[in-house]
Amino acid sequence: MSQGIELPDWNSLAGRDDDTLPLLGTALLIASDEYPALDPGQYDAMAQSHADGLRDEVAAIDSLPLKMQAINQRLFDEIGYTGNHDEYYDPRNSYLNEVFDRRLGNPISLAMVQMEVTRRLGLPLDGVSFPGHFLVRLPVDDGVLVMDPFNRGRPLDEDELRRRARPHLGGEMPDDEALYQILNPASHRAMLTRMLRNLHGVYADLDDWERAVRCADRILRLSPDNAEALRDRGLGYFKLGHRLGARSDIARYLQLHPQAPDAGSLRERLVDLSTGATKPH
Repeated sequence: MSQGIELPDWNSLAGRDDDTLPLLGTALLIASDEYPALDPGQYDAMAQSHADGLRDEVAAIDSLPLKMQAINQRLFDEIGYTGNHDEYYDPRNSYLNEVFDRRLGNPISLAMVQMEVTRRLGLPLDGVSFPGHFLVRLPVDDGVLVMDPFNRGRPLDEDELRRRARPHLGGEMPDDEALYQILNPASHRAMLTRMLRNLHGVYADLDDWERAVRCADRILRLSPDNAEALRDRGLGYFKLGHRLGARSDIARYLQLHPQAPDAGSLRERLVDLSTGATKPH
C-alpha cells in the first residue's frame, strides 16, 4: 500500500472534534465499505500530484481570486473533473475513489477534491452546506468568493445565491443576514454526514436496504445522536426484518425528537413492532 495516508477507524470518529476529523481519509473510509481493496495512498498521491502541478503557477499569482481561478482551470478544464449531470444519482458520484478515477462526481464529492487540492496549496477553501447543491467558499479581501464545484468551479454572485436559496426557504428571498448564515463554513463532520445522507437516499430509492442501513449506521459512527440517521436505520432494519434493531432505533429517535412531524406514524410502527402485529414489506 502506498504511503502518505491511513484510514481512520470508524469507532474513533465520534470522539474526534471537527478540527481533527480528516476529510479525505474519512471520505475514503466511506468508499472502502463498497470498495474494500481500494488503496488510500493512491488517492492521496493523486491529490498531491494535482497540487504539486499547480504550486509554482499559484505561488506566482498575488490575487486570491486569480489563484483560485488557476486552480479551477487546472482541475476542471485541463484534468477534467466535472459534475455528473447525466447520472446524478449514480452512487459512484459519492465514492471519492470513483470520483478521482472517473473525474465525475456530485457537488459535495467534487467540493472535497477541490478543497483537498486547494488547501495543499495554502488557500483556506471551505465547504458550504447550501440548500440544494453543495458549494465552496474562499475568504477574499472584500468578502467571500463562492463557487459551484458541480459546474466547473463557476463563481456565484449574491443575486444568484439568493435565487438558488429561495425555493428552499418557502419562496422567501433571503436577506443579508440569512444569506450570511447559509454561507457559513461547513464542518468536516457535516460534509461527511451529507455525503452519507446522499448515499442513503440513493440506496433507499433502489430498495437496497442493506446498503441504506449501512449508510445510516456510518452517520451514527460520526454523530451517535443524529436523530434522522436513527430513524433511517430503524426503518431500514424494519425492511430487512430486524425487528429488535428497528424497535431500538425508532424508540431512540422518538426520545430525541418527540415532536417530529412523523412521530405519530412512528409511534404506531413502534407499537406494531412490540406486538408483532405487522411484518416487514
